[in-house]
Amino acid sequence: MADLPARARVVVVGGGVVGTSVAYHLTRLGWTDVLLLEQGSLSCGTTWHAAGLVGPLRASESGTRLVQYSAELYASLEAETCLATGYRNVGGVIVARTPERMVQLRRTAANAAAYDLPCELVSPARAQELWPPMQVDDLLGAIWLPGDGKVNPTDLTQSLARGARQRGARIAERVRVTGFTVADGAAGRRVTGVVSDHGTVEAEVVVNCAGQWAKALGDLVGVTVPLHSAEHFYVVTEAVPGAHPDLPIMRDPDGWTYFKEETGGLVVGGFEPEAKPWRAPDDLPHPFEFQLLEEDWEHFSVLMDQALLRIPVLEETGIRKFYNGPESFTPDNQFLLGEAPGLRGFFVGAGFNSVGIASAGGAGRALAEWIVSGEPQDDLVGVDVRRFAPFQADNGWLRSRVAEVLGLHYAVPWPNRELETGRPQRRSPLHERTAAAGALFGTRMGWERPNVFGPPGARLDYSWEKPAWLPWSGAEQRATRTDAAVFDQTSFSKYVVAGPDALAGLQWVCAADVDVPVGCCVYTPFLNERGTYEADLTVTRTGPEEFLLVSSSATTVRDLDWLARHGVAAQDVTEAYAVLGVMGPRSRSLLASRSPDDWSEEGFPFATSREVTVAGVPLRATRMTYVGELGWELLVAASDAVAVYEAVRAGGATDAGYYAIESLRLEKGYRAFGRELTPDLGPIEAGLVFATGLAGDGDFLGRSALEAHRAALAAGGPRRRVVSFVVESPEPMLWGGELLLRDGHPTGQVTSAAWGETVGSCVGLALLRSDGAVTAESLAGAAFEVDVAGERYPVRVALRAPLA
Repeated sequence: MADLPARARVVVVGGGVVGTSVAYHLTRLGWTDVLLLEQGSLSCGTTWHAAGLVGPLRASESGTRLVQYSAELYASLEAETCLATGYRNVGGVIVARTPERMVQLRRTAANAAAYDLPCELVSPARAQELWPPMQVDDLLGAIWLPGDGKVNPTDLTQSLARGARQRGARIAERVRVTGFTVADGAAGRRVTGVVSDHGTVEAEVVVNCAGQWAKALGDLVGVTVPLHSAEHFYVVTEAVPGAHPDLPIMRDPDGWTYFKEETGGLVVGGFEPEAKPWRAPDDLPHPFEFQLLEEDWEHFSVLMDQALLRIPVLEETGIRKFYNGPESFTPDNQFLLGEAPGLRGFFVGAGFNSVGIASAGGAGRALAEWIVSGEPQDDLVGVDVRRFAPFQADNGWLRSRVAEVLGLHYAVPWPNRELETGRPQRRSPLHERTAAAGALFGTRMGWERPNVFGPPGARLDYSWEKPAWLPWSGAEQRATRTDAAVFDQTSFSKYVVAGPDALAGLQWVCAADVDVPVGCCVYTPFLNERGTYEADLTVTRTGPEEFLLVSSSATTVRDLDWLARHGVAAQDVTEAYAVLGVMGPRSRSLLASRSPDDWSEEGFPFATSREVTVAGVPLRATRMTYVGELGWELLVAASDAVAVYEAVRAGGATDAGYYAIESLRLEKGYRAFGRELTPDLGPIEAGLVFATGLAGDGDFLGRSALEAHRAALAAGGPRRRVVSFVVESPEPMLWGGELLLRDGHPTGQVTSAAWGETVGSCVGLALLRSDGAVTAESLAGAAFEVDVAGERYPVRVALRAPLA
């Protein structure tokens, strides 16, 4: 029987590669009182049957840096622990069969240049030289990634475990966690320990790294861990001519397959377009140690047929082993990391979507830093567990979604792609009306939202070039700039903060001064201790002790958690109200014709909010815009939304969607949280110091760091800066992520881009890196270009937006 201690500072649940990485990195940071519990043996869950691919280049810079660190750690760990990880830096080849895939590979190469990673576009002949077993007659090209590697997952896990033990961590195998102890306190619920079949251990921090069991454990304490298992297949072949230990990894995403050498043969695996979900998270077998599922050659045939096309010799090659191992996937194909909202001290590191080996080193370090520092030390927004709400943890919904998500690994990553399964979840009260008007919907935080309005029978299409819906969006943009448009923005997150402590609490968490007269609206960020972004929102004072906060659709759980952590009690009223954005130069006269209230410039100035009546319906109108035109956001009870919408439409407003909003805001240079505004960036780099209280005397969260940053840059100005740009040619279509070049050299990356109908070409925002101060003069004296899938186009770059 395991001899467990009565208490430990941290208990890590799960002894796979992620759990051991968290334990290892906690001890490296000086937290040595760490206990890791594993229900079977180390690496016995998903880890042992993972393919072990380590490809550092990811879609985002934060993701790339995370896996880069993993590769560096795996290469150096043996010297520290005297246990080999099996890591070999063999490089990787990704091949393209179609023009659409070649565009993706050219964009990938440009991303690599932006992140200063080696990457080379190569011909099919060169690809075959790098990977001799394949035939290349049907290929258009490939890329060569010298930084790719492979590792032995079980050896890696054991090496991480030894490294953790060497610094004091204890590891107990064959201990099954069955529950947790929780206490209520002044700061809310907090985890206090772990209950197991070998007794209870008191703990300050619990880290749920239980893999496909993580959701069921989270459910025990009301923590949302949305993941579901799917069957994942690969085979190991007999010896293949040309296979050797240093053979690169090869990926053929148009055939949904990957290949790596193993003992003279090949691992042949992939990500089929339609996956096979396994059992629900609360119905997983126990014990399930070093086990596989039944072979399913029929399901695997879609991958094997493509493998035979790429490597004809496989027709004559035997199969040593068929692996069918379940792995957990999340609703958006990104893993889950961070402290759970509503339960302090309970952290999650799970749902790695078949990239757990590559991610484990960096994710383990990031989670350990979060635990020790009390907040993330890098941009983890894309993997933050708080991006999901409780309604997204339904097992039936997850089962539907996982069948689609697994296949996205090797699908063409179309810009603006919308997932199709598990919809709809949440609908605006205007949904039926906008659908009848031709809305083509996207989804955010479960909400169905009009992206664009098209003719009868239209569908959203995906393309690297200009899509079919662009003229429809262009018409919506013109209506907003020249007449009046109405946007269904019901999905906005909405919170009420009220009571005698409301002002003091908001003055601390808001970087701008919100002690304003009743009826005034303030644009403000939430900053962290490092002076970088945690949220971007508006705060309206609706009474002496009451405030209305309006934020991004996607950040509801994150925002509410941030407020609660800093002692601000907020009520989520998102579903109680619809929001109609009525925007454009004719918006004033239109609303005045439907209302007895004063909508004049004098009676209703910018950044003010009033209770008014429109079409006989009482509502709150706030003169605020995200499109840069005269306009109001109408906050109306959900039950009355249709009446107001129909009155506005009868007044001649054009229906418009979120694609138009994106274009319009970029023409005005308005920043967006998660793209321009991230936890890696502060208001100085973003050009938004004016939206903080730095010029005043009041203290706020992040002020000290912001002042220190300003002082450090005073001599030379910011070395990173969000800038606006306009493409000089109307020909290319930009989507975001493109490489920005200065005098022919990589200098940054596009964070957001869209077609600007008013400008007549694509516009956007980019994060520019510079050796010196980024000033209007320095920008005017340089030649800038943007790389669009290998083609370079001149752009005009400036601190001011084109329509500012």
